Amino acid sequence: MKGKLYGIGVGPGDSELMTVKAARIVGEADIIITPKTEKKDGSVALNIASPYIQEHTEIVPVVFPMVLDDATQEEGWQEAKRIILSYLDQGKSVVFLTLGDPMFYSTYMYVYRLIENTGHEIETIPGVTAFCAIGSHLGYPIVEKEEVLAIVPATAPKEKIDAVLAVADDAVIMKVYKNFDEVQETLIKHNMADDAVMISRVGLPDEQVFVGLDNMPKDTKLNYLSTILAKRKDR
Repeated sequence: MKGKLYGIGVGPGDSELMTVKAARIVGEADIIITPKTEKKDGSVALNIASPYIQEHTEIVPVVFPMVLDDATQEEGWQEAKRIILSYLDQGKSVVFLTLGDPMFYSTYMYVYRLIENTGHEIETIPGVTAFCAIGSHLGYPIVEKEEVLAIVPATAPKEKIDAVLAVADDAVIMKVYKNFDEVQETLIKHNMADDAVMISRVGLPDEQVFVGLDNMPKDTKLNYLSTILAKRKDR
């Protein structure tokens, strides 16, 4: 009997934001795969899912190299594929945990592509995204009426971000931990900084909330899990 792979979004931080289906499947899993980089120990996604994990389940950390070298990265992906397939070929129920939603800026998407044509069944369980959690947490409407929402990774080229924010009414800006100064500058340029909000590690015990980003120091150190919601003030 062949095993089945489940991609499960655990949400942004609060274990109770996991769906009922996600919690059930985590509790039934034979194997839980937790992605990690070689430089980092522990797993936020695993901590979130931990209330639902049972004693019989084996936790398997798998390294996904976050490097620019294509050969090293490909070697890491193929090793991850080998590990996952070894459990699926044994007929195991394998869960791959990911923060937020599995199909939204997630490592899981690459795993899905590696496994999808191997003959094994795959089921993907959606999760609450960080920006949806932030909007609800702060009472901050993300988009309404005929407004246009842009979702932008801050790692994109500055010119591309500038062009997108020039036409958007509302914006979700992800991955702002490395270049907050450039993002802040672009938000100010497009009159979107005054009413912007940002949360680092939403739903986790060390959550940080920033309201109004126009006067924040440019060298503010941010956690990797930081997301901005912004609205154009003149619309």
